[in-house]
Amino acid sequence: MPLYRDEAIVLRTHKLGEADRIITMLTRTRGRVRAVAKGVRRTKSRFGSRLEPGMVIDVQCYEGRNLDTVTQVETLASYGDAISRDYAAWTAASAMLETAIQLSEEHEPQTQQYLLLAGALRALSERGHDPSLVLDAFLLRSLAVAGWAPSFHDCARCGADGPHRAFNVQSGGAVCPLCRPPGSSAPAPETFALLAALLSGDWDLADASDERHRRQGSGLVAAFLQWHLERGVRSLRLVERA
Repeated sequence: MPLYRDEAIVLRTHKLGEADRIITMLTRTRGRVRAVAKGVRRTKSRFGSRLEPGMVIDVQCYEGRNLDTVTQVETLASYGDAISRDYAAWTAASAMLETAIQLSEEHEPQTQQYLLLAGALRALSERGHDPSLVLDAFLLRSLAVAGWAPSFHDCARCGADGPHRAFNVQSGGAVCPLCRPPGSSAPAPETFALLAALLSGDWDLADASDERHRRQGSGLVAAFLQWHLERGVRSLRLVERA
């Protein structure tokens, strides 16, 4: 069996038998990987605590036919303790991990998604920005990396120069008066500006935004995400919004 080593973020764990776990990880160079960690549920496990959701690790595995096998783990970053002390940060992190599962493919390299998730978890642990802003920035950028970048200025349908006042999820974002489908929403101009700032990384503008525009923007981001994913992100229902 081939042996490999990679950086990874633990996305999810499942119990297997009496003492083992199946670990779902997003690796830096191999995409999403599922591996068995044997004996990690025993109290004397050498690396059980290193294989919890949100941990950034250096992992060594044997490649298997259906599931790989974890043989060695070293901690690269432990954000869980800081994140778990704040409920808003914890629910935001849970939604990020669940989204990463849905936006990644097994054994398909997705380095950008890996770096994006690692940076978002670090931002949550450092508490430099509101957790809801960090979450929405992560969701928008993850969708963009996956090929579904929304437009917040020019018309998503015809490309007409903006800014425009209407937003339509199915159309891909902002829409001009000629392209505006029935049922489109009309967010405040400040909400468009906030979402564009989160997508581009303009944190000065995002941090200075008003709470009502954050709430409105979060609703649009959630709707846009749910439209493009096959399954809804259940963790979003737990997220505390401003």
